Amino acid sequence: MAQKVAGERPQLYVRQLELLQASPLSGTENARNPFFSPDGQWIAFFADGKLKKVALTGGAPVTLCDAPDDRGGTWSEDGTIVFAPQGRVGLSRVSSAGGTPEIVTTPDPAAKELTHRWPYSLPGGKAVLYTADSDVGDFDDASIFVQPLPSGPRRVLQRGGYHGRYLGSGHLVYMHEGTLFAAAFDPARLVLTGQPVPALEGVAADAGFAGAHFAFSNRGTLVFLPGTGQSFWSEVSIRWMDREGKTQPLRAVPGGYRMFRFSPDGQKLAIEIREGRQRDVWVYEWGRDTLSRLTFDPAADTSPVWTPDGRRIAFASDRADRSRWNLYWQRADGTGDAERLTEGRNPEFPTSWHPTGKFLAYYERHPQTSYDIRILPMDGDETSGWKPGKPVAFLNSPSAEVGAAFSPDGRWLAYDSNETGRTEVYVRPFPGPGGKWQVSIGGGRYAAWSRTGKELFYQVDDGSLWVATYILAGNSFRAERPRAWSPERVLPLTTVTRAFDLHPDGQRLAVLKTAEEQTATKRDRVVFIQNFFDELRRIAPAARR
Repeated sequence: MAQKVAGERPQLYVRQLELLQASPLSGTENARNPFFSPDGQWIAFFADGKLKKVALTGGAPVTLCDAPDDRGGTWSEDGTIVFAPQGRVGLSRVSSAGGTPEIVTTPDPAAKELTHRWPYSLPGGKAVLYTADSDVGDFDDASIFVQPLPSGPRRVLQRGGYHGRYLGSGHLVYMHEGTLFAAAFDPARLVLTGQPVPALEGVAADAGFAGAHFAFSNRGTLVFLPGTGQSFWSEVSIRWMDREGKTQPLRAVPGGYRMFRFSPDGQKLAIEIREGRQRDVWVYEWGRDTLSRLTFDPAADTSPVWTPDGRRIAFASDRADRSRWNLYWQRADGTGDAERLTEGRNPEFPTSWHPTGKFLAYYERHPQTSYDIRILPMDGDETSGWKPGKPVAFLNSPSAEVGAAFSPDGRWLAYDSNETGRTEVYVRPFPGPGGKWQVSIGGGRYAAWSRTGKELFYQVDDGSLWVATYILAGNSFRAERPRAWSPERVLPLTTVTRAFDLHPDGQRLAVLKTAEEQTATKRDRVVFIQNFFDELRRIAPAARR
């Protein structure tokens, strides 16, 4: 199991069931998503952008290959490991001894698939189960596929579920809306032989990542973490948070809020809100408690960013072509139509305006270079009109670079990069050239500059918020050692979504909090159920042929 103690990095621990004490495995700091070898003698895991393995008895971990931002893996009986190296790609396969991975699956553009994740090997390593979806963020409507190995046409097994696993009882199990479902499955013919039925409620899962907290032994024992099937789009509230971690309602009415930004005067929030499968940009005037819808197109609109004068809001939309996202903007008061700013072939999402309003930073998901930061120049003014120029690359290395944020004076650009294997916050001069400075330590994302002091805020994956004071000397940028801004945590989210925004006064944050987090629910126990295979055979028998 992966365990994290407050203030420390997560680490793998092992514990014999008859004992109460768990023992740490050295060298497994920052470990996540572990899984056993078929013989139970090794544990594979992901850490610092790598796929690694460590012997169950301990010893130095062995690095197998790169895995910049994994979404699970499985160790097959044929001595290979199938894994998802990043969130929005297909599956790869590598020898359990290490080496160069080979591609196993590729998301189908015709089906608008964005991701394949959480693979699970079938007996003999002749096929692999995985979850596929076209709407990253809510996998309750995803599909579970089976892919023959080494090649062959894939087959859909179940629509409306995620995190599929095969059990020795002859069943496929998967999660849907917080419930573990089961269906009889023939691993030789790769088909379901019975109808899915609900098997167990109250299993902790995350429909936003397609992850779930359960496992089965070969002897039929089920172990799971009690909880809910929380989705990336589960309803949350927006709250104020101060430096002491005290919170109070900003908008207490729960909703599918994500990707929100304060207006330059601090009186409004531009918020992406999801209702069902619809995603739109809304404007919330918190002083008057009024919420107004800005975008009405039936397509998805996301990632709102205010212009420096507060007159317009830029956002991403797939309204022109459902297979790609481009940049648009619209007047914040709702007058006029949305105007298209880019026509790129790859998905594009805005993140920050230069204080002059002449440049818009955004990131592009490129098939060869992962996530890249690009700059859209804007020509004109309010009197003569605005015209978007030709976008230029600011950073387009093989690493993933996202979250670009202009400093208040426009001289610097903060961003996130996983170039070291772990996502950290960096700063570069704009428009460049110049040096590069790392700000975060131990991981960081979603940089936000203070307008009232020399402070740079960011979030860590676990939801903790940090701040670094910085000093400028000519063309040099120096950040002091970061410190925790508040003892309270916010909602942990996906790679390209942050759960906070800094108010222009620099003294308080707006944060997202779930009902579970607000009640400080602890997850400090797991539940074992013996002989669960017998129950599955009773409630989900194979259909008679």
